[in-house]
Amino acid sequence: MLFWHVPAPNEAMLISGSKRQTQDTQFRIVTGHGSFVLPIKQKARMLSLALREAEITEDCVTQQGIRLTVRAVSVFKVGDDAVSIANAARRFLSEQNQMEELVGRIFAGHLRSIVGGLTVEQIIRERSRVSQEVIAGSHGEMEKLGIVVDALQIQEIDDATGYIDNLAAPHAAAVAGQARIARAKADQEAAEREQQASALKAEYERDTAIKRAGFLAETEQYNARAAQAGPLAQARASHEVIDEQTALAQRQAGLAAQRLEAEVGRPADAEAYRQRTLAEAARDQVKFQADGSAYAERTLAQAQADANTARAVSLREGNQELIAANRIVENLPALADAAARGMSGASLTVLNGTDGVNQMAAGVVGQGLAILQSLQRGTDSGTDSGATPDRDTGDRDQDQDRTPRIADAE
Repeated sequence: MLFWHVPAPNEAMLISGSKRQTQDTQFRIVTGHGSFVLPIKQKARMLSLALREAEITEDCVTQQGIRLTVRAVSVFKVGDDAVSIANAARRFLSEQNQMEELVGRIFAGHLRSIVGGLTVEQIIRERSRVSQEVIAGSHGEMEKLGIVVDALQIQEIDDATGYIDNLAAPHAAAVAGQARIARAKADQEAAEREQQASALKAEYERDTAIKRAGFLAETEQYNARAAQAGPLAQARASHEVIDEQTALAQRQAGLAAQRLEAEVGRPADAEAYRQRTLAEAARDQVKFQADGSAYAERTLAQAQADANTARAVSLREGNQELIAANRIVENLPALADAAARGMSGASLTVLNGTDGVNQMAAGVVGQGLAILQSLQRGTDSGTDSGATPDRDTGDRDQDQDRTPRIADAE
């Protein structure tokens, strides 16, 4: 409509000439809705409530006397309340395009003041503190101007004297050294990884070559085995034939040895045993004859001595029985000789050697002595019945003298 005016969402409409006032102002403030503006009587003007930006570049001197160039940016706007709108309208309504410059000058003054009380290190490390102090220091002035500061950021600090560069030099050198170390370490790791990759590649190529060579060797081996299968089978067959022939020859040799042992060895052993037995029998027979003759001679000599003694006694005493026995004793040598000749001509097998010969000879002679002793006992008993004590004693002494000799003969 011609007389209906509506402000934009980021604008405040100021209507002057109206009698109806809602604030302690000489004009009416309309925001967010429209209003009638009477021609000739009323006049409407628009105040921007949009966000504004002011760039600040100011040379500042720090507490240390070092000159710095500080670049900052401030973001602000006219407040949304009626008081702020009224204050801003009175000061900037006709000069809204110069609002950024004016606000920037105000912030620059406060910035110089704040930087002058700080050191370079504090300004560099505590930029947010500087911004907050600038905003706090300009709050009263901004409120009078109807300005609300949304943000103030320090973008850059320039040092014409090189102080900041010198402060950063040790850190820059350390960082550069760490960077070089990191770069060298990275290069070393890259080189090690390349070496590992090369080694793995070489190992893979080696394993591949070994496997390929193994496959080729196995193939050649299989081909060689296939080529040698026929000769090898023939050689194995020949070897088996030779083994069988060898076993057959060994069995034939064993049979021949057994046959030779049965036909030659055992008869030869039997003949040797027979000859050895005959030789031992002949040797024992000769020894038997010699021992028998010697023993017979010793026994006959003893018997003759006893007989002579007995003969003398019997002749002295006139004992006829002893005289008859004496004749028997006189014939003992002939009997012993005949016995010896009979044994020498007999085919006897003596089992216990010389002891057996002595036993046989002793048996023959012992029989004659037994006859002689029986005759002596009969003579002694007859003599004891009619003899005197002295003769009895003497005869007893003689009997005692003869008894040991007879026992020795036995």
